[in-house]
Amino acid sequence: MRSILTILVMAALVISVVPGVFAADVGGGITPDIETEDFEPLVWLCDQRVVYDDATEPGRYSQDGEEMLERINNYAFEGEQIHWLTLVMDKNGIEKVSDVYGTLGSSQGAGNDIEVNCDRLAGVPYIREVKYFTDDGRHDGKKLPSSCNARIQEEILREFDSETMAFYECTLTVETTESMYGEYWITVEAEDLDGMQGTMDENEYWFFNPVIALSITGDMTFENVRPGTSSYSDTLLIENDADVSSGVMMDMFITGTDFYDSSSSGAKCPTSNQLELEAFRYFATNGAYSTYQDAEDDSAGSVTRDKDSEGYVNIEYGDAFNNPFPFYDDAEILQAQPVGPYWTANLLTPGADMAVTFRLDLPEPCNGDFDTGSIYFWGEAI
Repeated sequence: MRSILTILVMAALVISVVPGVFAADVGGGITPDIETEDFEPLVWLCDQRVVYDDATEPGRYSQDGEEMLERINNYAFEGEQIHWLTLVMDKNGIEKVSDVYGTLGSSQGAGNDIEVNCDRLAGVPYIREVKYFTDDGRHDGKKLPSSCNARIQEEILREFDSETMAFYECTLTVETTESMYGEYWITVEAEDLDGMQGTMDENEYWFFNPVIALSITGDMTFENVRPGTSSYSDTLLIENDADVSSGVMMDMFITGTDFYDSSSSGAKCPTSNQLELEAFRYFATNGAYSTYQDAEDDSAGSVTRDKDSEGYVNIEYGDAFNNPFPFYDDAEILQAQPVGPYWTANLLTPGADMAVTFRLDLPEPCNGDFDTGSIYFWGEAI
């Protein structure tokens, strides 16, 4: 019996020295792999882009520094300017945008030569458009102009965020022919610190500093004209000979001087050795229009513009291109089909021409060969 108890005690002792399992908190860690998108800058054109006239030779409508409303084709001359207002966004932070600039080159998209840097504006610029204001008509500096059409895929952006957005003004001035001649793609680009580039969708295609010229085919010759009679010249062709692909529109004018006999012939026509310009008239056609439909609009010229029953128009005095007078509303070759300040029948596109026939009403009496003096044709790019 004692033997058994001893065994049991020993068993109990053995059991008591076996370590027990106690409760404890156990934790582990994992390092996430987070890769932030390298956001490519986005560029949106806001408001309308504007073309400004230069001071070299103000046109019929626009003056120096004013918006050029008459330019309807893609050409520009030295000193003229193209202006864009853009909104740039970078979700990595607007301060990561290193540069915004206008580029010029032979292809669309990013990577062309940088021609002009853009100015960053503070906040939201004032643009007069209805959707840009709050309900009470105030410009609160928070709403994005609707003209920007700022969106990321289907997400439309309505509020300005100064942390990720900024407005930039870009003004490209056309340089001389030495650095800018021919056709170019131009746009606005933004570049960030990683070298990623975003481009304004609205690329433009321009011909800078096109050559403008007129060509005259035919001769204005009057032979053996009997005093007191009318004589007609061969028909001349006056052609816009500007660079073919430039699209340069030419507004056409005509002036002239009196005529004299260069030899000592005892000329007299009818009372002096001078054949006055008023002895000449012309008839012009361009497409569906002719001087028979001439409006006879006259402002301050040296002669009163008029057409006769045959459709022939008298000629304004002048030996130089002087604007605005006597050229505008006095010396146009053909005053027909008015649109705005222009007579569209008086415009020539590259390669287009007008047909012009002259009539000489030689006074009586008249003696002499009048070979000194000129009839001038002028073309102004609009």
